[in-house]
Amino acid sequence: MKSLLRLLRLPHWLKNFFIFAPLIFSKHLFEEEFFLTTVSAFFVFSFLSSAVYIINDIADREADRLHPLKKYRPIASGAINITQGVLFAAILLALTVALAAPLSLKFQLAAGLYLVLNLGYSFFLKKVILVDVFIIASGFMLRVLGGAFVIDVQVSHWLVLCTLFVSLFLAISKRRGELLLAQSTEGFEGRAVLREYDLNFIDQLMTITASGMAISYALYTVAERTVIVFGTENLIFTTVFVLFGIFRYLYLVRVRKTDDNPTHLFATDPVMLLNVAGWFVACVVIIYYQEIKAWL
Repeated sequence: MKSLLRLLRLPHWLKNFFIFAPLIFSKHLFEEEFFLTTVSAFFVFSFLSSAVYIINDIADREADRLHPLKKYRPIASGAINITQGVLFAAILLALTVALAAPLSLKFQLAAGLYLVLNLGYSFFLKKVILVDVFIIASGFMLRVLGGAFVIDVQVSHWLVLCTLFVSLFLAISKRRGELLLAQSTEGFEGRAVLREYDLNFIDQLMTITASGMAISYALYTVAERTVIVFGTENLIFTTVFVLFGIFRYLYLVRVRKTDDNPTHLFATDPVMLLNVAGWFVACVVIIYYQEIKAWL
């Protein structure tokens, strides 16, 4: 059971909270029907992403056995055999289909595209420089779009851009950690695509995506449509949390160096967690000020 739970990669379900972004920014957070629908979408992507991880672990089992950390994964270590892994992935996909069936067609298409892209990534796209990070980034984009499709709301173009830069930033930082791990571990070369990257190039890409993230979020908070929808310009003050989060993450990437898991980096740093919580509370208070005031 412990190995099966590890196979699910439960900590990576944190990524699926991107699905809630359209719910929050469309001012439907406290409406039961919208909230429950988004929760269903969250579990669709959670089961689907876990199935994809299992398929990827099966495809990468030989390479993972040479990795200083991934060799402990259930498939690579032999704790779960291939037959069991395939069966478990099939069960997760069946649960995904059952949960997604009553949801909107656009959401189902987004989930289907996520599956297709990630299967392509698992078997060949991860070997192509730059394409590999864009496929990883597309997963975050599809989560946000799926969150909008499932409750039938429009997503601001600035928010889409911001999500794109965030996801590229995280994907590139993952490659940075993998590259440093390969360079610092004797007898381990890492995945083939890492030979196409170098540290200076990756650092330049991180600088570009971090800048794009900060600028696109700041422009979203002051965009005319944003001010009209929320009835306030105060969302600009949440940019402080975004900038601090970027700076903190860059600091952690350089301090921990070979940590190639952005989710682990977030989840194990109390300062980062407090900053995310502060950003969330500030956004909710500013966006839902009138509703909260009436409730109080």
